Amino acid sequence: MTKLNEIISKCSLEIFSPPINGDVEVEHGYTSDMLSDVIANAGKNYIWITMQTHVNTVAVAALKDIAAIILVNYHKPSTDTIETAKTKGICLLGTVLSAFDISGRLYAAGLRGGK
Repeated sequence: MTKLNEIISKCSLEIFSPPINGDVEVEHGYTSDMLSDVIANAGKNYIWITMQTHVNTVAVAALKDIAAIILVNYHKPSTDTIETAKTKGICLLGTVLSAFDISGRLYAAGLRGGK
């Protein structure tokens, strides 16, 4: 397992909404742009990789107790999404990398797919 703060640092992720607990241990990641797919397959303390920037992603992350959302390909969340993430305690991050590339870096950092 790897701590969320270590992942943020190793992957040079931009922080839109900081983690409440950067020392949380993260073992799994999940990549999907379909909210229903994430609800069905992601779990507690996962990192979710997506290009979706709308506020509903924060609701799904809160429902599933996801450790962090990483937005890919230069995608930026709206002010509403950032404020909702801060209110709900969801770590919201960004990267210039594609979903494929950041998934590879997370795998190299020790994360694996779940289930």
